[in-house]
Amino acid sequence: MYIEPVNPHAMSTQTIAVDSLAIAGSGTMGQGIAIVAAQSGLQVMLYDLGQAQLDTARQRIERFTQSGVDKGKTTPEARRQVLDRIGYTSRLDDLKAPLVLEAIPEQLELKQAFFAHMEQINPAHTILATNTSSIPVTQIAAGLQHPERVAGLHFFNPAPLMKLVEVISAESTDPAVIDALLALCARLGKTAAVVKDTPGFIVNRVARHYYLESLHLLQEGVANHETIDALMENAGFRMGPFRLMDLIGVDTNHSVTQSMYAQFFQEPRFRPSRIQQKKVEAGHWGQKSGRGFYTYEKK
Repeated sequence: MYIEPVNPHAMSTQTIAVDSLAIAGSGTMGQGIAIVAAQSGLQVMLYDLGQAQLDTARQRIERFTQSGVDKGKTTPEARRQVLDRIGYTSRLDDLKAPLVLEAIPEQLELKQAFFAHMEQINPAHTILATNTSSIPVTQIAAGLQHPERVAGLHFFNPAPLMKLVEVISAESTDPAVIDALLALCARLGKTAAVVKDTPGFIVNRVARHYYLESLHLLQEGVANHETIDALMENAGFRMGPFRLMDLIGVDTNHSVTQSMYAQFFQEPRFRPSRIQQKKVEAGHWGQKSGRGFYTYEKK
């Protein structure tokens, strides 16, 4: 499915085929995108800094795909084919593919340095895509030799289940790149929405206040987090804000809020929560650490 873009591009005469991809960042989002791509028949190379992170990613991908077999959603043979399509590496120079997608921490300098290196080892036609949740893609592309090849490809957590993907065109993005990403989303079975390049794009800009107002209620002592979650779920939300922050990662969610607060020149409506900051400092990052606003069996 394709949602009509806010500012449609003219059809490009150039065709860019994406038949494999490299993903930087083997955390929850990187793992999920790798699974989605491999399930769609694409070869994937998943990168992280060290072997420990890659071993954890491999184990979680194996558990997730095994759950599909256990639930009768796939077969052992199909699962094995998916696993065989995913490679793992701690060498940056192994990230050579028609599409390189970063799912690394929400830090502008880190993303710019990563893409600068990717430009050096990949041909000029390689698409450089960012899964940023909040940083304008134009800023990430600034200073690169080929900013026309940079675009946003923003998946939502958990990537294997969430259908929406925001496709963001930066100031210099080649329309052929957007066409290629829309074709990729269709192959992945995702709903693609082309959005303008603005901090937080659409979903995170709107959803930010779902989290922040809930944190304000908690800080003011209006109700505890369990009550707020229960009420929001009873009102029709699939997950309460605190369970959702734990799923996304309290640290990730807080980082996005900090980024948007800075991008909107410290507008009070985006001010980060001290409660969330204390959780991050304590290492209570949600499901991935075993404790967030709730306690989990650490996997």
